[in-house]
Amino acid sequence: MTQTPDRPSTDLGLHVQGEAAQLNPVADKAQLFDYRQAANPIRSGLTEPIPYRCWGADLHSSGPSGILPLDLSSELGTSGPATSPGLAAHFIRIEAGEGVRAAASATSSLFFVLSGEGVCRVRETDQDTTIRWSEGDLFVLPCGGTPLLEATSTSVLYWVHDAPLLHYLGALPSEPRFDATHYRGAWLRSELLKLAEQPGSASSNRISLLLANRDLPSTRTVTHVLWAMYGIVPPGATQAPHRHQSVALDLIIDCQPGVYTLVGTELNADGSIRNPKRIDWEAGGAFITPPGHWHSHVNESGKPAYLLPIQDAGLQTHLRSLDIRFA
Repeated sequence: MTQTPDRPSTDLGLHVQGEAAQLNPVADKAQLFDYRQAANPIRSGLTEPIPYRCWGADLHSSGPSGILPLDLSSELGTSGPATSPGLAAHFIRIEAGEGVRAAASATSSLFFVLSGEGVCRVRETDQDTTIRWSEGDLFVLPCGGTPLLEATSTSVLYWVHDAPLLHYLGALPSEPRFDATHYRGAWLRSELLKLAEQPGSASSNRISLLLANRDLPSTRTVTHVLWAMYGIVPPGATQAPHRHQSVALDLIIDCQPGVYTLVGTELNADGSIRNPKRIDWEAGGAFITPPGHWHSHVNESGKPAYLLPIQDAGLQTHLRSLDIRFA
């Protein structure tokens, strides 16, 4: 007997049992669901919603060299480490003169340098890649060899990759879809400030640069899976809410106290967020913006604030499902 709408349950399947299962063991895994109860399985105890979560700079401000995962796999019911169903974010702390190997079975890895200087080396069968990085730089690597990050001064990097997506698909990365690409911090900051000074920018919803790759002209994203935005929230700004179906793993590059994000699932008639949750920013910290949630950045600090959201919007754009909307 199938479930009725007035008797909700988190276990809505009916196992094929008895004589049918005995005659055909392959059918033992078959289930049926009432569409009215199962069409949206995102609920506590079944497919867990993506939670709000923040991590402070104290996580990486001291300690030995190592990789510090921002792991929500237990909350999400997925294999870890995972920060969202498809992405894993980490801080990497490297003491001067030491190295860390950033190993992941991923198609895309993105690194942003919060502090320090060093070199990334990737040795592959057909070629070697070397990237010399410094504070403010961003670089992306395709699948291939395991990167070795060696610090010439004590360094902190933010690392995001898509291994959780591949693990869910039961897939292995087989060929690179883009070349290793280096975005120098001085160039990023210079171009962002030029954009901020353009007429009309002060009234824009976002003052930001989208990082793109010439190998990926159709999505205009930093890799074919990952999307990255280098942005500024000017002093006194209250950005109008917007939303999208990609998960945002937001890194706060720099800010002063008094900068925050308002997040919620619904809007009021005037376009503001109804019953918002406030997420206060901290320089060197990170937080999650769940998919489909309206969010608005506010700067009451008197100083510019800089952020770097990393999303799975390259994949969502390819699927034509990003559904970005502005209030």
